[in-house]
Amino acid sequence: MPSSVSPKPARYIGRFAPTPSGYLHFGSLIAALASYLDARSVGGRWLLRMEDLDPPREMPGAQRAIVDTLQGYGFEWDGEMVRQSERHAAYSAAIERLLDEGLAYACTCSRKQLEGHHGLYPGFCRDAGHSLREAAIRLRVPDREYAFSDRVQGEFRQHLGREAGDFVIRRRDGLIAYQLAVVLDDAWQGVTDVVRGADLLDSTPRQLYLQELFGLSQPRYLHLPLIIQPDGHKLGKSYRSPPLQPHEASPLLLRALRALGQQPPAELDGALPREILAWASAHWDAGKIPHVHTLAEAQLR
Repeated sequence: MPSSVSPKPARYIGRFAPTPSGYLHFGSLIAALASYLDARSVGGRWLLRMEDLDPPREMPGAQRAIVDTLQGYGFEWDGEMVRQSERHAAYSAAIERLLDEGLAYACTCSRKQLEGHHGLYPGFCRDAGHSLREAAIRLRVPDREYAFSDRVQGEFRQHLGREAGDFVIRRRDGLIAYQLAVVLDDAWQGVTDVVRGADLLDSTPRQLYLQELFGLSQPRYLHLPLIIQPDGHKLGKSYRSPPLQPHEASPLLLRALRALGQQPPAELDGALPREILAWASAHWDAGKIPHVHTLAEAQLR
């Protein structure tokens, strides 16, 4: 729920940005908890942003359920929740600028045409000069390597030309792509630290490139281990991951803390969610987060 008293401005600004394609699950809790504690432990601000850019995939009632779940688990955020669906004008203006500068182009390639290229765009439309009508828009990437130092995963490098290729910033159906929206929104909200799952680790170099193009500051990054189910699938809204239940708030918060390498004392067993969060904020140590990309769910019980 929004905190009743706005904290004094702090240098650290973090955020949690769920997608309303389903309910929050244990993996979501890991991300929310780590980003919350990383901010609160240094007196920073923690923002809530709903990444609702894909209406066809949005589950009816999911936005309300996400907010209710966060409140039930004791989370408080600063200011009002922002919805990406209210930011289309900013995304459109950014795309127009990239098109005007020759940094983006129309792409009419179908999925069938791109089969066999292993996710690396082969550049079929790069210099074709297609009309923007009924076309996706791709960003030209440089023949260059981008690198950053992740606070948990260490140094990560990716050559955009050889490993990513020109990527979509607006889909053929007009929907804005994640890579563009997240960069513009983090900068607009003044986010200094991004805490999220390791499945987005290889997206970061593309975001660094976009930050460079728009002259934006680069936040610090911390990519968390993903929670893997016994059958090898990661916890996610699209794969039978059970939603968080209100009556499980305290035990699941403690379990999430242990997954993050923290050591909550036995006295917190049975404590209220806000009491657990207060202890965790005072004792948060990001250096204890496991330096791996995945954690087996069975090991956390």
